Amino acid sequence: MAKATNSNAHKAGSRKAKPAPAQKKRRGQAPAGPTHTEQEDRPWKIRIPDHPRRTDSKEYIDSRKTTNEKAKGQPHWFFGDQPYEDHHGGGLWVKDEQGWFVVRNMAGIEWSAQFCADPAKVDALRLNAKRVYARFPEAVQELGIGDLLDTPITDAAGVAQWTDSVCNASLALPKALHTGVLPNGGGIHHYPAPIAEIALFKYDDFQLWQTDASGKAIAVVPVAARGSGDGHTAVAFAEPGSVVHNEQAKAAGENRALFLAEDDQISATAFNEQYTKLARGHVEVEDPLMLAAEMVAGRKEADVPTPAGQKAQEVIDLREPGRASGRKARKASAGA
Repeated sequence: MAKATNSNAHKAGSRKAKPAPAQKKRRGQAPAGPTHTEQEDRPWKIRIPDHPRRTDSKEYIDSRKTTNEKAKGQPHWFFGDQPYEDHHGGGLWVKDEQGWFVVRNMAGIEWSAQFCADPAKVDALRLNAKRVYARFPEAVQELGIGDLLDTPITDAAGVAQWTDSVCNASLALPKALHTGVLPNGGGIHHYPAPIAEIALFKYDDFQLWQTDASGKAIAVVPVAARGSGDGHTAVAFAEPGSVVHNEQAKAAGENRALFLAEDDQISATAFNEQYTKLARGHVEVEDPLMLAAEMVAGRKEADVPTPAGQKAQEVIDLREPGRASGRKARKASAGA
């Protein structure tokens, strides 16, 4: 029997640039690129004001090279496997007796955000980094950032230098986590970081992100600990136009969370891999999911129906498009 798959996928949103008539150059003004629009196959569209074309600064080229080298040198890079894209995420590379590792500053500054950055507030990031690096003088010397850390940031030039430095443009992220669009990845440039970063620490057999029949993104999380037997989920994110967006917006307006039943299509898909492990008996002894496996075994011995009212099946087939709220999920409860 084929493994269950989610067919509610869609093609990644594509950016489309629409050129506008060239504008006359004003006396004393630097040449600017044409005004254009950016959009995706999502409900947003913004107008980008003219600005000189972006070029990679020497600081950024050096930072990208250093960041990639350091990340590739890690035995298990937390953010995922290469190839990497360089994220302006405020990473601070430090070194102790075990080697290089990274901590994050209080904030990262995207390249496009530097033009509204208050130098005094950026300088607070510099001072914080300087305190961190005071404990790692070897890292300061090898990275060659002594002058950067010692120089107060007082103007736009200082902000620009910090923005593209190895103290800010310094997190190596896989494309899916950085700029990915569902179903190919939930990147932090397209989805809220508090949701997107769940993918970094969740169990591999729990499906955080889903797409509904129209291709809109939905993220759900468990409501109880792994092995609890609770198959409900809470909606953490619902893209405008998705099947649960209106319900989530209503719940938020009433200061409450939106919970989905165990037999909701979205909940069933989220736990699908866990249900399959339980049905096939492929749960490791030390896995907390074993608690749910023991519950299932106890029900079988006592001839007690599962909470969904049906026996667990070997494979949970969720290929039916759309969301079937109220449909029996053909499973044994697992929990996170």
